[in-house]
Amino acid sequence: MSEPTPRIMLVEDDDTIALGVETALEHAGYEVRRFDRGETALETFPIWRPHLVLLDRMLPGIEGTVVLQQLRESAPDLPVILMTAKTSESDRVEGLDAGADDYVTKPFSIRELLARVRARLRTVSLEPQDRFRFGDVEIDLRRRVLRRGEGEERLTTHEAGVLGYLVANRGRDITREELLEKVWGYSPTMQTRTVDNQILKLRKKLERVPADPKHILTIHGVGYRFEP
Repeated sequence: MSEPTPRIMLVEDDDTIALGVETALEHAGYEVRRFDRGETALETFPIWRPHLVLLDRMLPGIEGTVVLQQLRESAPDLPVILMTAKTSESDRVEGLDAGADDYVTKPFSIRELLARVRARLRTVSLEPQDRFRFGDVEIDLRRRVLRRGEGEERLTTHEAGVLGYLVANRGRDITREELLEKVWGYSPTMQTRTVDNQILKLRKKLERVPADPKHILTIHGVGYRFEP
């Protein structure tokens, strides 16, 4: 069986830089998806599950270090390389303290960037990063397991998909239609009640008091929101 192709998420709003990096990565044999805003990268992350992220620090909307912190919460072992025009020592320290594994300053050498990418990918399995924690709960989406203390619950494929998408978009109101599209692949014949049924099952496994949820909240007239 052939080795899986490493997937790299490129988050860069400068079209010229992004084109050069994306072309070099694809030529080197990587599968690449480029995003120009942190928000869209965070929305796609739980669905595509990259092996490594190249992240511009200065982004429109959500700043790069904030994107990094949110990625770290859901995927603590995910390799992230920050790319930035800031060159001072304090800026580099701040980026590394925010959770970056490596740091390159613009303008950078494509050969050096590729070397750093190879070095980081050697330290991880070419499996998607599917583990995250909040409070006393640990989730392993790849194995579809939820643990709290000594207890363990199995998750179905759709439960894991819904939970992964909600966690990656924590704090944001998510419609039932969005969950149908992202987790099931939306079809006009599907009913939003399908989502509600999965949420009820998830709450029984995740919440200490399912009837009074603290994490998977109902947003009346909209859908749901995850709060860690």
